[in-house]
Amino acid sequence: MIDKVLEYNRNFVEDKGYEAFKTSKYPDKKIAILTCMDTRLVELLPAALGIKNGDVKMIKNAGGVVSSPFGSVVRSLLIGIVELGVEEVMVIGHTDCGVAGINAELMIKHLLERGVPQENIDMVRYCGVDFEKWLRGFDTVENSVNETVDILKNHPLMPKDVVIKGFVIDTETGKLNALD
Repeated sequence: MIDKVLEYNRNFVEDKGYEAFKTSKYPDKKIAILTCMDTRLVELLPAALGIKNGDVKMIKNAGGVVSSPFGSVVRSLLIGIVELGVEEVMVIGHTDCGVAGINAELMIKHLLERGVPQENIDMVRYCGVDFEKWLRGFDTVENSVNETVDILKNHPLMPKDVVIKGFVIDTETGKLNALD
């Protein structure tokens, strides 16, 4: 499949398909969006929000969460805010999220089934990784979004003038629901 993607890319560049997407590194709407990597959101989320290339900084991961207060998500948001003009942050979870309900024990079982040696898992644990925290899911998407918003609002490096709000998008209709 990667070969097909690369072939498409060669044609895209040759046909100058990129010209329709030219913009700057600064988000026109001054918004950063933290959301899930779910495949249903790739086109639905921008369409439902009326955003196009160049409008926002989009940060995606499994669940659209901050799993570490000093990890790559917060780093990306701070760079967007301090260096690239972001003034508002939207944390957007979604219905029917695959991260809901996952747990470390099951993830480790699946890793072992996929051929990852137990010694590797033991080594990672020995190096200080708390699998139960690192690989945990969440009970409800609303609680997850609220927890992420709380982490960001109370982060010691987050400028207090940044507006941070939480939402849940319906993966069927695209309806966005604001959380308190």
